Amino acid sequence: MIVLEMKAVVKPSQCSAIDEAIRTVQFIRNKALRLWMDAKREDKIDKYSLNKYCAVLAKHFKFVDTLNSTARQASPNVHF
Repeated sequence: MIVLEMKAVVKPSQCSAIDEAIRTVQFIRNKALRLWMDAKREDKIDKYSLNKYCAVLAKHFKFVDTLNSTARQASPNVHF
């Protein structure tokens, strides 16, 4: 595996925006994982239901709505 390291010169506002996006993605991922763990086997939680759940989270939590829909749907990243 090749690993590239770079230093980015960012403004403090950009750094805080990146941190906020990371925290939001972690929140979505944790909520999706909790949904998957708590669901019954008959509920069939798959990637489509997780995408729908991301839309529900965006309606309930304003800070989740700041991410665009593509980023929200990529956030759960739970592999079945």
